[in-house]
Amino acid sequence: MERYSRSPVPLLDSISGPAALRELDEEALPTLAAELRQFLVETVARSGGHLAAGLGTVELTVALHYLYDTPRDALVWDVGHQCYPHKILTGRRGRLHTIRKRGGLSGFLRRDESEYDSFGAGHSSTSISAALGMSLANDRLGGDARAVAIIGDGALTAGLAYEALNHAGASGVDLTVVLNDNEMSISPNVGALNEALGRARRGDATAARAWFGALGFDYTGPVDGHDLPLLLGALREARGGRGPRLVHVLTQKGRGYLPAEREPIRYHGVTPFDPEVGIVAARSAAPPTYTQVFGDWLIDAAERDSRVVVITPAMREGSGLVAFAARFPDRYFDVGIAEQHAVTLAAGLAARGMRPVVAIYSTFLQRAYDQLVHDVALQGLPVLFAVDRAGLVGPDGATHNGCLDLSFLRCVPGLVLMAPTDGDELKEMLNTGLALDGPSVVRYPRAAAALRRAMPARGTVRVGKSTLARVGERVALLSFGALGDVAREAAERTNATLVHMRFVKPLDVRRLRELARSHSLLVTLEENSVLGGAGAAVAEFLAGEGQPAALLRLGVPDQYVEHGTREESLADCGLTVESVVARVRAELGAEAAPRRRREAKAAVGPWLLPAEIG
Repeated sequence: MERYSRSPVPLLDSISGPAALRELDEEALPTLAAELRQFLVETVARSGGHLAAGLGTVELTVALHYLYDTPRDALVWDVGHQCYPHKILTGRRGRLHTIRKRGGLSGFLRRDESEYDSFGAGHSSTSISAALGMSLANDRLGGDARAVAIIGDGALTAGLAYEALNHAGASGVDLTVVLNDNEMSISPNVGALNEALGRARRGDATAARAWFGALGFDYTGPVDGHDLPLLLGALREARGGRGPRLVHVLTQKGRGYLPAEREPIRYHGVTPFDPEVGIVAARSAAPPTYTQVFGDWLIDAAERDSRVVVITPAMREGSGLVAFAARFPDRYFDVGIAEQHAVTLAAGLAARGMRPVVAIYSTFLQRAYDQLVHDVALQGLPVLFAVDRAGLVGPDGATHNGCLDLSFLRCVPGLVLMAPTDGDELKEMLNTGLALDGPSVVRYPRAAAALRRAMPARGTVRVGKSTLARVGERVALLSFGALGDVAREAAERTNATLVHMRFVKPLDVRRLRELARSHSLLVTLEENSVLGGAGAAVAEFLAGEGQPAALLRLGVPDQYVEHGTREESLADCGLTVESVVARVRAELGAEAAPRRRREAKAAVGPWLLPAEIG
């Protein structure tokens, strides 16, 4: 590999913010862009984070801040993977090494982090809607402030982007949309619009111009997004125009760092590495993750059942589907960033006898909730949802934590909702869901998945049946999902009965009745919001039964959990062994205090005042 060379960045050192950038001569901007790109590679190589997308937007970021009066003019970046150059130029260069770390910069856009982050973003395809809203507000309030939406061609596959284009094109409002076309989201892009943009890349923009023109946009491009003079000219013309305008900019994901140019998927999100060497594959065999266990299971399931197909909303790598896509290309459907379509597509497949599996992150399933309810569950269709990244994901933070799915799923009638304790149960639950004649969900975290036992390929679990892992006294710890190891150690240290509940819906009500009668305290443990989650389901059942047992619900508190490591996030939420043990002992102490006072009063007689009993 060509040697990566480090050099000083004197011009970048002089840029304290966009105002200083706008004082430069245009001839100096290519040098600034080169220095910015070098700084980005070196810093992310030390800290980890998203790299390839930002490398592709260096010149675009420089040009936008140079031409627009930010922050008065709003730059609305989509998703945020490409926002690192923007952060560097807006006064956060000295903190970029803290990105995605606890107490450091967010990996995405946040309004509370900088006035230059005009709109928060972590999920894709929101930029055009938000920028249109800002443009309409500008018209209403008067003045000449502008709004620019910067959206990738991958994000343009989402329905929300089409809805915004449709509205904006008919509104006549002053709005510029910059289409950052790099032929990628995380994976290569798919779909008919991608094909039209591909023809524009090859010199025939007829279809793209007609398509955007039909939506009411004045189309410019395609423009080389790494040629600053050309880019500045196109953006300057758009800035001076009126009405809805779209500038089609061609960029290269990973631009300027050869390893990232060659492997943009691998360098999309990175852990620390040596930029002179590039990413080196780990030599030690790490334990499999839940994602990898799912990917292996899916191939096996498809080999056993020709009805099995999988749908993903542009998350082939993240959902563990690379091998499946190669092995069964005709049974693999990447629909782009289109979660709503993914779920209803699965419903249509199920309605004609297929057994579709929707591989989706918890945080993205939120975007398809109506389709899950209306198109799948209401019709009782056998769609299996493999919900990855359920719980706390760590560095991606609040926008990507999957802490709400148990709460919004368990109220859906007819849905079977499962949470495995380890990799073995994950496979068994996936088999169970695949065999059901109605909708089911298996949710699992971004974490290592223990595989402890050999099992038949078609092994299943009995629906609504928990497992008793330990018999103790007074306290029964009810574990839902992948915090089983935490629950196990906490149960040993408090001499508690341990039950892996496995099912959030339906609950093992027979087991709950037995535990409520035989234990004075029940403790639920889940990697989900305590509001409406598994613990709330247990509380509702006990209240309905009139059971006297006290209940302690442990889970994610009613707040957004910030970025950091997964271990730090669990500690913040009190979901470590030490925290669980402390909460259980505190609850036992609070329960015992009134009893001790009653016993002491009975022993010494009724003439002592309560304060004298202690």
